[in-house]
Amino acid sequence: MENVAEYKEIVDLIKESGGNAFKRCFQCGLCDTVCPWNRVRNFSMRKLVRQAALGFTEIESEEMWLCTTCGRCPQQCPRDVRQIESGIALRRVATEYGVFPNSVKPVRTASGSLIGEGNPLGEERKKRAEWSKGLSVKTFTDEMEILYFPGCYPSYDPRSKKISAATAKILNAARVNFGILGAKENCCGESIRKTGDEALFKRLARENIKTFIDNGVKRILVSSPHCYHTFKNEYPEFMVNFDVIHITQFLYELMKEGRLEFTKEYARNVTYHDPCYLGRHNGIFDEPRELLKKVPGLELNEMPDCRRESLCCGGGGGRVWMETQKGERFGDLRIDQALGVDAQILVTACPYCITMFEDSRVTMGLDEKIEIKDITEIIQEVI
Repeated sequence: MENVAEYKEIVDLIKESGGNAFKRCFQCGLCDTVCPWNRVRNFSMRKLVRQAALGFTEIESEEMWLCTTCGRCPQQCPRDVRQIESGIALRRVATEYGVFPNSVKPVRTASGSLIGEGNPLGEERKKRAEWSKGLSVKTFTDEMEILYFPGCYPSYDPRSKKISAATAKILNAARVNFGILGAKENCCGESIRKTGDEALFKRLARENIKTFIDNGVKRILVSSPHCYHTFKNEYPEFMVNFDVIHITQFLYELMKEGRLEFTKEYARNVTYHDPCYLGRHNGIFDEPRELLKKVPGLELNEMPDCRRESLCCGGGGGRVWMETQKGERFGDLRIDQALGVDAQILVTACPYCITMFEDSRVTMGLDEKIEIKDITEIIQEVI
């Protein structure tokens, strides 16, 4: 049976939501060959694109919510179909109508918390700076060198607070003149935008931009690649350009300037995981590796699927808030790869990756076999 007429209303709705690039697809299937979902289940981005182009999309389906926006398929696509933007267009349609499959419903809770408290974790805004107690962290003023923006997970999540604490200790040791804005900050809005809630993203972004401008912020240091990507590549849509730097870049700068010296031995086998939004999306591959190579005694071994071919942790695109069935977690595959190169420690530079890998480590019963660390935690131990 041949389709001779498109479902015009649905097609137009998808186009209006940013999915016009679907039309460019000529169904080569290269997207499906690199999609990490096809390592754990059957999933076809090609099919999703075709359905959207013809207006067949079922907005009640879980399929459109699976994409982690890892960037592997746009990297392979010969027609610039812009699968990420097009997939988000589908989610915008579903969000507008309030249609969420059961596994996606936690997004509603995250959204409510973002509206009420400026973070997706259901925590009080006034507690956003509590991670910094006892660490000699000052409130930012316009005379300071840099604003440290830890992000939501390093501000509230018990595991990720270790990242912000390690970062503060390093900055203090290097005599960096920095401060935080604490309760004045909002979530950067990256993940909620990827779930299709454009209005909430714009609200969060505008509030952050006003806060940065009102407080004289010029340079922003971030722990999360998602914050980095958003501030650097998406906030310019609002006619602002801040100097944004990820912690791995900044630590590399400090090391080259001689402001950061590694003096302690760290005799461990380590492997490094490239976060999608740090590596593939923004091209930051070398700085974290150069830092690790300078640590005395540390042995760095590469996993399969590294650098531009890095395997997604599964937390991008808002998936960090959604339910993923056991046996379908990319983090499980990544930990197996890390063990395959005899790594004692799986190191990364993203709070989402830390969260996903820690979950996998626990569910796989490998607490005693491998540790998960942010790069700042290692650097803080050896300075």
